[in-house]
Amino acid sequence: MAGGRPFRPSAPRRAAFAGLLTLLLLASLAFLLSSPPAAASSRSPLSPPSRLAAIRRHAADHAAVLAAYAAHARKLKEASAAQSLSFSALSSDLSALSSRLAAHQSLPEDARRPLEKEARDRIKFARLLAADSKEGFDTQAKIQKLSDTVFAVGEHLARSRRAGRMSSRIAAGSTPKSLHCLAMRLLEARLARPSAFAHDPDPSPAFHDPALYHYAIFSDNVLAASVVITSATRAAADPSRHVFHVVTAPMYLPAFRVWFARRPPPLGVHVQLIAYSDFPFLNASFSPVLRQIDTGKRDVALVDYLRFYLPEMFPALHRVVLLEDDVVVQKDLAGLWHVDLDGKVNGAVEMCFGGFRRYRKYLNFTQDIVRERFNPTACAWEYGVNVFDLQAWRRDGCTELFHQYMDLNEDGELWDPTSVLPAGLMAFYGNTKPLDKSWHVMGLGYNPSISPEVIRGAAVIHFNGNMKPWLDVAFNQYKALWTKHVDTEMEFLTLCNFGL
Repeated sequence: MAGGRPFRPSAPRRAAFAGLLTLLLLASLAFLLSSPPAAASSRSPLSPPSRLAAIRRHAADHAAVLAAYAAHARKLKEASAAQSLSFSALSSDLSALSSRLAAHQSLPEDARRPLEKEARDRIKFARLLAADSKEGFDTQAKIQKLSDTVFAVGEHLARSRRAGRMSSRIAAGSTPKSLHCLAMRLLEARLARPSAFAHDPDPSPAFHDPALYHYAIFSDNVLAASVVITSATRAAADPSRHVFHVVTAPMYLPAFRVWFARRPPPLGVHVQLIAYSDFPFLNASFSPVLRQIDTGKRDVALVDYLRFYLPEMFPALHRVVLLEDDVVVQKDLAGLWHVDLDGKVNGAVEMCFGGFRRYRKYLNFTQDIVRERFNPTACAWEYGVNVFDLQAWRRDGCTELFHQYMDLNEDGELWDPTSVLPAGLMAFYGNTKPLDKSWHVMGLGYNPSISPEVIRGAAVIHFNGNMKPWLDVAFNQYKALWTKHVDTEMEFLTLCNFGL
């Protein structure tokens, strides 16, 4: 159409046309190759004009065949450039000969014989060149077809893997029926006896004492949080010096309170239960996370991002250890309060080895700000057991830096917004002190081959991954490490069909 883009046939039509043209060319070539070479003029049964027309027709046919080969050869790699030039040059020569033969039809036979001989020689050479090249072109076509098939299978495999990862994340992130049942049973118990839970427990002075050992746990899973606290308490040399701050969503806070009222923390350990709505500073005007969630730009769990507000949540404290709710403590963690962080904010176990699990895996280095501020080969660390110096955090403004990166990643271009780790890698870049690996052994939620010796020597084992120990898909060889800390005397566990 006038003023529009030129017509271009669709890919299927181009493929069909190319296939038809190839069949026609092969048929023509077979016919030409099956024809015997022209004999000398003295032995030809044709009259001079008919013979000349036949030679001209053969030259024109071979010119067309070689022109088609030339068009195909131009699409090959640079190694075929010389072959393409040979085809093009010979095709041009034959076309010129065909024109000269047409112009010399009226000449005497003796005058035409040198031209006829030249044409026959060029036709013979064209036959040989086409015959030698045919196998190579057929092989190249087969290679290309096989390459296309491999590419299509690879694309299908990649889509299947993405779908599998998505299904695994959904399975791991969803609330199992048994956990939902437990939360409902605990809430039902509160509603059945409102007087027993009418008042919140009085705050303990230990909650604000910086001389004690403070832990933060952000979780909506009451059973998992109880295992963390129970295992840490059993491993502690002096449990009365350990204080656990459990922060959860407002809807789950009543269930947490019923659980810990019925099963009080053992051995004098201190447990503070808080809903994140109890922190007045957490609002959309202060936190870009809340603002993005409220405006529908983020579909993430707020509880996962609360770790970036530890200094604001606990202004009286100097050091806090962050524990994920899928860990089990096996040794006394009091030593973490004596680790020298060298003035840095975060103490964590690094997880890189060789070229794996480095910053380039988690951040998008095609973005200018990422390339300018971060080293792609920097070693990544993992959440699970993190020692935070809150005084250094306040000094370096890490919360404000986190807010800056969250604003820059509003469109999800800097990192995958479904993961909280990249935000921590950016906020604490250059401000993290590596801890000894025995403090935190990770991978029990995805790696079935962790050495038993490594597990026994770990202060904390981490079920990070999709195979959580409270799920049916958990690794059987690791599950007992978690279930032995579950309070099986809680009657609701039996009612909710926990397979412990």
